[in-house]
Amino acid sequence: MFRWLILVSLCTPAVALVLMGCSTTEPASRYVHEGEVAGLASGVHLISDLPHGDWHLPAGDAANTRFSPLSQIDTTNVAALKVTNTMSTGVNRGHEGQPLVVGDTMYVITPFPNYLHAIDLTDPAAPRRWTYDPQADPRAVGIACCDIVNRGASYADGKIVFATLDAHTIAVDAETGQEVWRTRVGDIAIGETITMAPLIVKDRVIVGNSGGELGVRGFVVGLDLDSGEEMWRAYHTGPDAEVLIGPAFAPFYDTHREANLGVSTWPTDKWKTGGGTAWGWVSYDPQLDLIYYGTGNPSPWNPDQHAGDNKWTVTIFARDPDDGQARWAYQILPHDQWDYDEIMENVLVDMEWRGRRRKLLIHPGRTGFVFVLDRETGELLSAQPYQPVNWASGYDLASGLPRKNPDKLTRQGAVVRNICPSSTGAKEFNPSALSPRTGLIYIPAHNTCMDYEGVEANYIAGTPYLGASVRMYQGTGHHGELVAWDPVGERKVWSIKDNRFPLYSGVLVTAGDVVFFGTLDGWFKAVDARSGQQLWQFKTGSGIVGNPMTFLGPDGRQYVAIYSGIGGWMGAVAYPSISSDDPYAALGVVGAMKDIKRYASPSSMLYIFGL
Repeated sequence: MFRWLILVSLCTPAVALVLMGCSTTEPASRYVHEGEVAGLASGVHLISDLPHGDWHLPAGDAANTRFSPLSQIDTTNVAALKVTNTMSTGVNRGHEGQPLVVGDTMYVITPFPNYLHAIDLTDPAAPRRWTYDPQADPRAVGIACCDIVNRGASYADGKIVFATLDAHTIAVDAETGQEVWRTRVGDIAIGETITMAPLIVKDRVIVGNSGGELGVRGFVVGLDLDSGEEMWRAYHTGPDAEVLIGPAFAPFYDTHREANLGVSTWPTDKWKTGGGTAWGWVSYDPQLDLIYYGTGNPSPWNPDQHAGDNKWTVTIFARDPDDGQARWAYQILPHDQWDYDEIMENVLVDMEWRGRRRKLLIHPGRTGFVFVLDRETGELLSAQPYQPVNWASGYDLASGLPRKNPDKLTRQGAVVRNICPSSTGAKEFNPSALSPRTGLIYIPAHNTCMDYEGVEANYIAGTPYLGASVRMYQGTGHHGELVAWDPVGERKVWSIKDNRFPLYSGVLVTAGDVVFFGTLDGWFKAVDARSGQQLWQFKTGSGIVGNPMTFLGPDGRQYVAIYSGIGGWMGAVAYPSISSDDPYAALGVVGAMKDIKRYASPSSMLYIFGL
């Protein structure tokens, strides 16, 4: 039977007294609106209510800013942060998500087998209130690509909603831990798994599939929050009727407007195993009532086996959350030849842009470019590199198309060398954070390049359908970098470079002007949001691939939490089962991570810090 191990008391003795009722401190309001956030940068307007004391959604807010208006911990006192609690989840695999906090309870989801734990924050011993075991199918472990991770949950209407690796979405009563509903949305027999964190939008649960390296067909579904019933399903390849492209679809670019492009831009029937999965983050604009998300690479990696533009892979979609109908789409990269999934976060904010206020979508891409789009229309407003890039020289804003470098086009039977970035991108799933106080977006990035050869792949359902031999390695100069990017100025304001490993954790920024992030060798750090000056660091017991979050405890004090448990595609090289001798192993990522075993080992810890 699984056991939750409490290693340290939740608080110091003084704070423990507060938790036991010896203080009259009352928590502040659990949500704030734009006008209640002090010090907004000129021209920056928030579009979503922000979590104040709680953390109900994967990114805190629906706009994916990962900004918290909490400011008790700030640049003047963050150096005094100390551990107030550490807990082991007991599952020593990659911890890529973040906890939720609802009132006086913290909710933690583990990697497979995807246990959900409810932790009592009112008790200094932080005991479990309950544990829910979804009884996930162990066959999913042998099917999933790139580790058996889980990126978190969402809370609404008294329910914790999360996905399991075996392609189910589950709602659990937040008070009792009893299952409310369970819906199978994919089929592990054909390679479909789920690793993403669902987003709850009104009465819809939005979730998508993983499995692009097994030749699945990508999709997102909208489930009913009350019952779990599937209300709509939108595929990312195939005929318009199945992609949910109808009369309301109005993309900005002419190349996106013909009917049934999800079929005509593929060789015959290849769209049926074409990838384009949605395993990343979903955003929501309550004003426009639209969700936004990105899709992954075409399958297989060998580009000669999927001639054409391959719509709608590597695409940002805007959809109606009620019925899933597409409003617009922008394909970042037609005919992807490098495995540049673009499932990364889409950060939504209203900002002054070239003299007028516009509704922006900011997408720090795997391709190495920061994309800025008008989220009403899908028009590309800006695409500037934030890491070394040589597969393209830039983007033509008039057409929305990249200017590809012919010397870096991959193909079957030829080794193309020194392509930057590698298939892990200039960043991966690890999400950025945007501060409305500074107007900057803080991007966790890495400079990894690769040699790439397309090879023939044969499709067998439920087995790898890769089609490439890849070797990755560190690019020239730095390897990891935290980039403070001005999206309007289209420039890097400051950065922190790491010459040892890629930066593979998410980022949190607060109204205290503190940026939190972690490193693959286990350091959890706090820096000044305006200057990048390091203010504090703590060495955890494993590499950090999770995302920081912050909350108010029942004592009314601010805390910061982070998972420490190395894993994911790049971090999995730390596992004893993966050899460091073969640079082509683990889909080629070993070559970039050959030293990680010296600095990090598998673990399963949750750390909580306070003043």
